[in-house]
Amino acid sequence: MTSAAARTALDLTADLPLPALEDLYRDLHRHPELAFREHRTAAGLAERLGAAGFETAEGIGGTGVTGLLRNGDGPTVLLRADMDALPVEEQTGLPYASETPGLMHACGHDMHVTWLTGAAQALAAGRDAWSGTLLVVGQPAEESGKGAAAMVADGLYDRLPRPDVLLGQHVAPGPAGLYGHHPGLILSATTDVDIVVHGRGGHGSRPETTVDPVVTAAYLVTRLQTVISREVAPRESAVLTVGRIEAGTAANIIPATARISLNLRTQSAAVRDRMVAAIRRIAAGECLAAGCPREPEVTLGNDFPATVNDGRIAEVHREVFGAAAVFDPGPAMGSEDFAQLAEGKLPYSFWFVTSTPAEVWDAAEGEDLMEKFDAVPSNHSPLFAPDLSVLAPGVRTLVAGALAYLVG
Repeated sequence: MTSAAARTALDLTADLPLPALEDLYRDLHRHPELAFREHRTAAGLAERLGAAGFETAEGIGGTGVTGLLRNGDGPTVLLRADMDALPVEEQTGLPYASETPGLMHACGHDMHVTWLTGAAQALAAGRDAWSGTLLVVGQPAEESGKGAAAMVADGLYDRLPRPDVLLGQHVAPGPAGLYGHHPGLILSATTDVDIVVHGRGGHGSRPETTVDPVVTAAYLVTRLQTVISREVAPRESAVLTVGRIEAGTAANIIPATARISLNLRTQSAAVRDRMVAAIRRIAAGECLAAGCPREPEVTLGNDFPATVNDGRIAEVHREVFGAAAVFDPGPAMGSEDFAQLAEGKLPYSFWFVTSTPAEVWDAAEGEDLMEKFDAVPSNHSPLFAPDLSVLAPGVRTLVAGALAYLVG
């Protein structure tokens, strides 16, 4: 038997204004904005929320937007979408591709904002069918891991009622029309690490008078790979990526410093701390072996918490979309700052909406789902392009999730 929440979700999303939502999505995709610079995106979201009857506020945590709709007695539900884009040069060839050189919505946050807008409008229009309080949050700077914390620090819950539950979702690769739920840990924690190697610069013709930090950095990159292969147990999932190396200004100059940027992905604080300790030890050892005049600087940067679901929303999605459309992807090594909105104590659910166009999925190499999944463009790829067919389902997932709490 279908629940009242599922039936109501289907009713409220039966006649979504798809042309308007598609126009909104295309407009957002054409105009990507980096973290804490989402001024145009935030203003547009606030305007649409206000028109739907929400009390709105802007500038929370920099460029954050909120909408508040009080609708009688009942729980308080928060729906969240992140708004920022990435420094990626788009290569999709779409007619609505980014018009800003070097920037792209390569992670799908434009789709998230569109989904949030559609869900807010549908729930506001159908408020006779539910009771409680709806909070809508357009969050800045997810990609830097700082936006959710900035909103909380700026008094998000001093301005708004504290929610009883928080709901969020993320567009993902995979055949369009599936919904990924995993109870417990669904997304990993991540930590950025910067290393500065101090050498002694000089002329490229006289390396014997220098301490070459580039050579030391190269050894470091290679040796750091052993942190995972030799210091993390196979049963403990972890990833270490060297994402950036910077050194020098000319071919015939040995520079004085080299910089390395790492990204760690872990599923427990203990593994993370062990990896950081190993990085510090290896960096110090390589610099000592090279005769560097100073110890390396190892600095921890952006930090995302693990995302741990309460798992309640999967059932209403099975009722709305059918059991075959809801799958368990297992824990992923990707990361999100969504959990920071929960302040470590509020319950929340987070899920995925797959979005690869059918023609792209069918053409991808591989025999099974996971092989094809690895072959299609993923988030952060310059080719990432969610199919517009997921617009309505993505609105429906948020509406159904909210109504699971707001319909008695």
